[in-house]
Amino acid sequence: MYTLAVCAEMVFLDQPIQERARRIHEAGFQVEIWDWTRHDLAALEHTGAVFSSMTGYIRGSLTDEEGAAELLRTAEESVKAAERLGCPRLNLHGTGLDDKGLPWVPVVGEATGPMWIAAHRTLTRIAELGESAGVVFTLENLNTAVDHPGVPFARAADTLALVAAVDRPGLRMNLDLYHAQIGEGNLIELVRRAHGLGLIGEIQVADVPGRHEPGTGEISYPAVARTLADLGYDGTVAMEAWSSGADDLALERFRSAFTL
Repeated sequence: MYTLAVCAEMVFLDQPIQERARRIHEAGFQVEIWDWTRHDLAALEHTGAVFSSMTGYIRGSLTDEEGAAELLRTAEESVKAAERLGCPRLNLHGTGLDDKGLPWVPVVGEATGPMWIAAHRTLTRIAELGESAGVVFTLENLNTAVDHPGVPFARAADTLALVAAVDRPGLRMNLDLYHAQIGEGNLIELVRRAHGLGLIGEIQVADVPGRHEPGTGEISYPAVARTLADLGYDGTVAMEAWSSGADDLALERFRSAFTL
C-alpha cells in the first residue's frame, strides 16, 4: 500500500515549522516541506519526523540558458539539504519561488517549441544530478486558472510528456490531483495512465474548490484510493491542503479518505 504524508507548510500554522513536523509525525504521517532555505534544518532534524519531499531548487527556470544554470546550481544545494533530512524526493516546478516558497513566474502563457526543447535538456541534467546523488526529482503539474497563471508546462498532460521524454530514473512526476482537477479533470484515467507508464514519483491531494482536505469538495478521493490500490501503487500520497477547520480533524479526514 501507499504511504501517507502531510505538507507542514499548510497545517498547524500557529506553530513553528519544527513543531508542525513533530505533530504530523506523531499523528502517523510522513512530512513534506517547501523551500528549505526558510527553515532551521537542525531543528527539523531533531523532530524525529520522516521527510518525504521538499522543494528541490531555490531559483531558476527550465527554458532559458541562464535560468537553467541557476536551477541546476540551486538544485545541487537542495540535494545537500535533503541529505541532512534523509529526504528522498525533491520537487520542481521550473519557475522561481515567491517569499512563501510557492512557484511564481511572470505571465508566460503557452510554451513554444524551443521552450519544450530547452526544458527537456534542463530536466535531463536534473535527472542526472538526482541519479548521481541517489535522490529523485519530481516535476509537479500546476493549474493556471486559479493558483499559478502563466506558468508553462502546467497541465498534467504536459508535465507527464516531459518526464516521459526524459525517461530517466532520476526524474518522475509529482501528480497533483488538486491542480489536475482544476486544469483537466478525468483524474482516475490520469492516474491509470501515469502509473501505467511507471512515471509517478508521488501523488499530492487537496479538494476542489478551496484546496482543503479530502472530503470537503467535489473530488471522490475514496474512489481514487481504490484505484491506487487496484493498480498496486506503493508510493506516497501527500495532503497538500489548507485545513477547512481544525487541523487534527483535517488530518483524520485525509487518513479516512485513503484508508480502504
